[in-house]
Amino acid sequence: MKTNIKINNTIRISSLMMILLVILGCSEDKFLDEVNPNAITEGTFWGSEKQFNSALTTVYGALQFQAVSGGDMAYEFNRGDIGGTEPWYRPLVFKNFTYNDGTYYVVDKWNEMYMGIFRANQVIQKLEEAGDNIVFNTSSKEEVLAQARFLRAYFYFEIINNYGQAIIHTTVPEPDELSKPLSTIEEVTNSVIIPDLTYAKSNLPTKWEGEDLGRVTWGAATALLGKVHLYGEKWEDASDLFLEVINSDIYKLTPNVLDNFTDVNEYNRESIFEVPYSAELSPGVNGNNVDDTPFSTGAEASTLGREVGQLSFGAFNTVLASYYLHEMFIYEEIDTDNPVNDGNTQSKRYIATLAPSDGEGLYYNLPFGDKPGWGFGQTAYVKKHANWYHLDAEDANSRSGINFRHIRLADVYLMYAEAVINATGDYTTAIEYIDKIRTRAGVITLQRYMDENGGMIPELYKSIQVHGPRTWVTADATSVMTHIRRVERPLELCFEGHRWKDLIRWGIVSEVFSELAADEAWRLEKLEEDLDALEIDPNAETVIVGQPPLFIVERIRPDFTAGNEAYNPSQHDYFPIPAAELQTNNELN
Repeated sequence: MKTNIKINNTIRISSLMMILLVILGCSEDKFLDEVNPNAITEGTFWGSEKQFNSALTTVYGALQFQAVSGGDMAYEFNRGDIGGTEPWYRPLVFKNFTYNDGTYYVVDKWNEMYMGIFRANQVIQKLEEAGDNIVFNTSSKEEVLAQARFLRAYFYFEIINNYGQAIIHTTVPEPDELSKPLSTIEEVTNSVIIPDLTYAKSNLPTKWEGEDLGRVTWGAATALLGKVHLYGEKWEDASDLFLEVINSDIYKLTPNVLDNFTDVNEYNRESIFEVPYSAELSPGVNGNNVDDTPFSTGAEASTLGREVGQLSFGAFNTVLASYYLHEMFIYEEIDTDNPVNDGNTQSKRYIATLAPSDGEGLYYNLPFGDKPGWGFGQTAYVKKHANWYHLDAEDANSRSGINFRHIRLADVYLMYAEAVINATGDYTTAIEYIDKIRTRAGVITLQRYMDENGGMIPELYKSIQVHGPRTWVTADATSVMTHIRRVERPLELCFEGHRWKDLIRWGIVSEVFSELAADEAWRLEKLEEDLDALEIDPNAETVIVGQPPLFIVERIRPDFTAGNEAYNPSQHDYFPIPAAELQTNNELN
């Protein structure tokens, strides 16, 4: 197979075929007797290996949709404890739970996932119908089918974990098959996702070479299947699958965590499932125009860089680091004996993830502070997915070439640690894999904390600013699991699309939001006291205003108060089914 999935030109084939199906389905008269031998039709397209691979590329193309891996992921990043936003930005409705079944992201994510499923079903169905009539020379029929089934499984996994249910389509539906009932998470998982991933795991190669880099592999199928079992609380199955990935020796942590969030070291050894983007291909096309159609050319670029980058540098910063996340990064203790800390005073993953007012190095090729922005309650901007490391500003045409990594080895390590604790209570093995990540980050490991503090580890998720000196707990299955949930996963995997799903499956949204809303209330009260003191005496010592560790000035950004009051698990754990689906699907009304 020589199709480079970085190039989106063949995506238009699927759109064209859908238009043809509509036209042909609506025609009652044969208005043209002669057939154009050069025209692509439903009947002539599926006739060669090349055409099947072109159609498969359209399935990959659906991964580039904004709500799947692009700029609309900003809404996802704000649905938890790690992100914040402002009232004048659209993501606020997801932060405060005021969205409904007609809200843009709710509708778009559903539609885009089902577009991917439709395209995958086309390939799968036509392969089955072709039987042995199509000769595959450069790639096997099983490999093509395995890729399509992996992608279908991924789209369904995202649907059920965003909407709590799904409508199962495993073939291209005829007009009378469009209306179908909703199925539960368990039904979709058992009837579609697990069989698809099991097939993919058995038939995908361990790696691709050359132009095929970026196609899904055995490792992606195995890791996602493990994640499915983790979400289903089948701990032993999950841990066995994660261990297969770990022991395969295919994947390694990158020495520099930043290599996972730039366009410089794509498809590195840590990457397991990665969606490609390019700022060079389709030049001049706005990044918001994702999909090729017969009427327009789609960009290969992502818009995510402009969503998360800083306003002073041509971006919108619709996602901001929550004070909770920022303070945890601040208090990551540097291991001065670790050679990765080559003169830096902030952890390597802090430097790679956030841009605080006292950041190290350059930011959009300027020293921190050369441009304004860290005021009015803002303490840290998001670096991850932004082009801060090589551009002077984000592209005004919303074009970024940074690939989106959906699964990487650090995530597998943490999921394995979680699965092992739940399966056997073996928290020492969990610590071993947590500490691999902490060592790469350049911070003190849990094992060192234990060795130097009588077997105890710090509760790093509790704000020192709000609650006082650091508290410590004995390391055991419970405390290490809390560390995974409240510290390691948010620090390592923030703004990668996992956090809200994590909070939901653990059932801790109310607990987390309640704690952070209380911290927010404390800061608001202290800010008022400080401002009153400054009015009386401009030289008065202050506790919050402009002081470390967060250097908050002027106001406290309200990230959790409204959301904590509004959150209702039955209404907000999952998105509502979009209104258009309810109105057009006869099985749902």
